[in-house]
Amino acid sequence: MNILQINASVRRDANSTRVADAIAARLRAAYPDARWNVRDLSRMPHPILDEVALGALFTPAAERTPEQAARVALDDALIAEVQAADVIVLGVPMYNLGVPVQLKSWIDAISRAGVTFRYTEKGPQGLLEGKKVYVALARGGRYRGTPLDTQVPYLKAILGLLGISDVSFFYAEGLNMGPEAARQGFAEAEAEIAAAFA
Repeated sequence: MNILQINASVRRDANSTRVADAIAARLRAAYPDARWNVRDLSRMPHPILDEVALGALFTPAAERTPEQAARVALDDALIAEVQAADVIVLGVPMYNLGVPVQLKSWIDAISRAGVTFRYTEKGPQGLLEGKKVYVALARGGRYRGTPLDTQVPYLKAILGLLGISDVSFFYAEGLNMGPEAARQGFAEAEAEIAAAFA
């Protein structure tokens, strides 16, 4: 069992990481011999997809400059981590109703046509099937099930593009609405996690 944890907050002591760590604790108990890899995108931010990176990706491997090869290798390393993982835990805070740019950069890196998905006559086909993803969501307000929750539809769509359909979401909400609301938000997330692993 290979487990990959991605902490996407810009803060090292983040609410989303707290929820992701609670999921991780349950997984560690269930799979004590699992190999574990944690990528903290605040400490190791991945470069954004820009014109230089795109140029490197669209240049045939044998024709890449050393700089282009090095840039593609950064993405290749993230793809290899995801391909090797049986279970992925994503710690995802909400920033301005969306996902952090750090997570978007990670997603852009692992979403490569011909490698993690491919185009067919019937549309795109994901190539990362058979993986389980747990998403730990932390929000200052309460957005679950509302039109303002852009994160869940986006993550379902992009993970689905990659062939990952077994996705569970856990919500810690209301964290900026006062101490009691924050306590309740974490308690609700912890109860959902406990129920999922019962």
